[in-house]
Amino acid sequence: MSKSWLGRSLFLTLLAAAAAITLPRPAATQTRAPRWYKGNLHTHTLNSDGDSTPHEVATWYREHGYHFLTLSDHNYLTDVTGLNAVHAAREKFLLIPGEELSDRYDGQPIHMNAYNLGRELQPRHGASVAATIQNNTDMIRQAMALPSLNHPNFHWSISKDDLLKVSNLGLFEVYNGHPTVNNTGGGGFQSLDEMWDTLLTAGKRMQGIAVDDAHHFKKMGQEFSNPGRGWIQVRADELSAAAITAAIERGDFYASSGVVLNGVQTGGGEYRLDIKERPTEKFTTYFFGPEGKVLHKSYSLTPAYKMTGAEAYVRARVDSSFGSSAWTQPLFAR
Repeated sequence: MSKSWLGRSLFLTLLAAAAAITLPRPAATQTRAPRWYKGNLHTHTLNSDGDSTPHEVATWYREHGYHFLTLSDHNYLTDVTGLNAVHAAREKFLLIPGEELSDRYDGQPIHMNAYNLGRELQPRHGASVAATIQNNTDMIRQAMALPSLNHPNFHWSISKDDLLKVSNLGLFEVYNGHPTVNNTGGGGFQSLDEMWDTLLTAGKRMQGIAVDDAHHFKKMGQEFSNPGRGWIQVRADELSAAAITAAIERGDFYASSGVVLNGVQTGGGEYRLDIKERPTEKFTTYFFGPEGKVLHKSYSLTPAYKMTGAEAYVRARVDSSFGSSAWTQPLFAR
């Protein structure tokens, strides 16, 4: 028997054995359904004018059922790497880096937040209120972060006319939990709800967020800026800084000062909400269109508005008999 025949026989035997092995199939890619994540985008620590350490602040939010948090100290970017090592847990809690850029024009405060920020920024002053907002919006965008305008009615420093001159902003606080920011307007100044409709009617595609702007964690009371007053619920594929900020930018969230929604749907030309019921609580839902006109009013737990195609946009606000609200994002007809 020749050596060549033996070699060929051994090769065929090994080839047959290999063919008999069943390799495991690659696991099918599973697409996880988006879920709701609760978060606060505006709060302060001892790194600026808060009364608690970053660790204490993160602990409060994590222990009170929040999924994500931004520490937005004035002109200071808190490194959240170490905090995430302590607090973060997969799909349970995450700190998203951010900073509150704080400037003044003619003595009036102009504050903007930058979300998912990779490096510390310093305010970029302008020749007017609008120019200052625009300069900082552009700088935040250039840093690949998400800009938001904070508490426009604080010291009555920012008007609708200022914001009408600003482009590429996209996000502002329709509710801020600080006790002195004048959310509801007064004395001839628009409420933040009215300002929102003015901007939307003029073609500015703005989303509205609710935030705490918390400074005080060691003393509680209506006169203090405490946590737990304003938040957003974001619908995203996962709990990551990129996924959360992307969902916010496309408007897949609602803002709240206490009202909880089970769902928000905008398919088939209809705007539908599902409100979470609580004992003895009653709700009134308003669907707003251009000029702030009330298009529909409902007392249902599942209010809905059928788009006619004539509206430039529709947004909703749910008011609770307990004194809180929820704001959903504008749905544009085109």
